[in-house]
Amino acid sequence: MKENPQMIRLTYREAVREAIREALRKDDRVFLMGEDVGRYGGCFAVSKGLLQEFGPERIRDTPLSESAFVGAGIGAAMGGMRPIVEIMTVNFSLLAADQILNNAATILHMSGGQFNIPLVIRMATGGGRQVAAQHSHSLEGWYAHIPGIKVLTPATLEDARGMLWTALEDPDPVLIFENSNLYNMEGQLPADAGPVDIDRARVRRPGSDVTIITYSASLFKALDAAEILAREGIDAEVIDLRTLRPLDQETFLASVTKTHRAVIVDEGWRSGSISAEIAARIMEGAFYELDAPVERICSVEVPMPYAKHLEQAALPQTETIVTTIKRMMHS
Repeated sequence: MKENPQMIRLTYREAVREAIREALRKDDRVFLMGEDVGRYGGCFAVSKGLLQEFGPERIRDTPLSESAFVGAGIGAAMGGMRPIVEIMTVNFSLLAADQILNNAATILHMSGGQFNIPLVIRMATGGGRQVAAQHSHSLEGWYAHIPGIKVLTPATLEDARGMLWTALEDPDPVLIFENSNLYNMEGQLPADAGPVDIDRARVRRPGSDVTIITYSASLFKALDAAEILAREGIDAEVIDLRTLRPLDQETFLASVTKTHRAVIVDEGWRSGSISAEIAARIMEGAFYELDAPVERICSVEVPMPYAKHLEQAALPQTETIVTTIKRMMHS
């Protein structure tokens, strides 16, 4: 539905669908494959209607075998195609870990630079929907450990719409993690919205007292916390990482150098997390700028509970961010 001639209103889900549709129209080498992406329209309805528009050659339903269809995507990419492979949730990507880590990420190196793998893998991530431990974890930080791939975490409609085409133009594998809690989020985008960069973090809210570093759905909890803190005279700067590999440390180190305090909000578990990597980089690159120890707010280290009140208690929340920063500022 149009709000005005220049802007359209849509959901995050629709923004991803439009990105896929545009890619299919622009490049005959692009096709989508995965479980239930065709007749069913996708587990999260992202690909609804695309089979009818583009046909079964380009919207391909696959068997329930992540290792098989990710491997097929790698082969198609090596053969000159530009596949978009959809994995239902990040938990199920572990069934394709060998294909992703041992093949997609390494073939360029092991072939002496002869074979690129221009593959895009999309998957849902994150908790908060009461679908229990096998469908709710945030494992994108694990993949950020692996050389040879890029790891994208679009939070905004602009990035959901624009990152895909940039990823498809990359000669190497790109993993896109879409937090499933964002699919229903609504907003406005320019009617001519196009590709965006995938290399730089963004300052989503400028501030001077403390830097909140986060990504994906946690961005909006951080922005809400910043508004609450502003009413109490604390000016928080919010950094959206957008890409976990490679990390844009230049942006968050510059922010910490300005604010002298840092809080990292990460839906992954604390031990061995991307938040630990960011904290280490702050210590290496901005230690003498800090007025307080770096704080981390992560998910509780348990399998994600099914019960709603326990699930919410396990995830980082706005209130925790506010409390942590107030304690940091007044200590």
